[in-house]
Amino acid sequence: MREIVFDTETTGLDPKTGDRMVEIGCIEMVNLVPTGNSFHAYFNPERDMPAGAEAVHGLSAAFLADKPLFRDQAADLLAFIGDSPLVAHNAGFDFGFLNSELGLCQLEPVCTTRMVDTVALARKRHPGAKLSLDALCSRYGIDRSHRVKHGALLDAELLAQVYVELKGGRQIGFELAAEAAVVEITTTPDRPAVRMAPTGPRREPRPHQPSAAELARHREFMAGIENPLWG
Repeated sequence: MREIVFDTETTGLDPKTGDRMVEIGCIEMVNLVPTGNSFHAYFNPERDMPAGAEAVHGLSAAFLADKPLFRDQAADLLAFIGDSPLVAHNAGFDFGFLNSELGLCQLEPVCTTRMVDTVALARKRHPGAKLSLDALCSRYGIDRSHRVKHGALLDAELLAQVYVELKGGRQIGFELAAEAAVVEITTTPDRPAVRMAPTGPRREPRPHQPSAAELARHREFMAGIENPLWG
């Protein structure tokens, strides 16, 4: 299953009041595994950059002045996302800006039936917990130390890892359990090899004894073998 995890950066919070998209980052995933294919672009918003927005993502009007307009990149973006489901954090926000930009280009909007909102997934899985991208990265042990400011491609990469966790596709605990289960053998000149028991939690062994019916069938099978090698 092909999915696109994406994030946007904007000049503000509401495209209906004239705010514009200035960056988009998309990560391609197939069966919850990143393929390495991505789409990333900056856009000239054809307007000023409010100080509050610039403080969040660090994109100034001067930096964006020579970047292409959204309409110049729209065809490439639409070709990349295709008809795949689109995954975003607080997806209504990103869909709103994406469809606003498409509308300004007189292009068809992306249907919201393709929308996968990781905030909704996280709220269902962790009711009452903090649901920001930073909070979810902390919950799942995802390194975000390089996230000094918001960035569409970086945030999409982090969100892809969070999305896998929300879908149950990777379990860090299994890796830790595997490390704890390693058995070490130590030797000293005056002591034979000593096998060190794992320090992790232990479980009682599961019963694997054959039933009476299984034993009876086994005896019947063995009795029917002619000239057995072990006879």
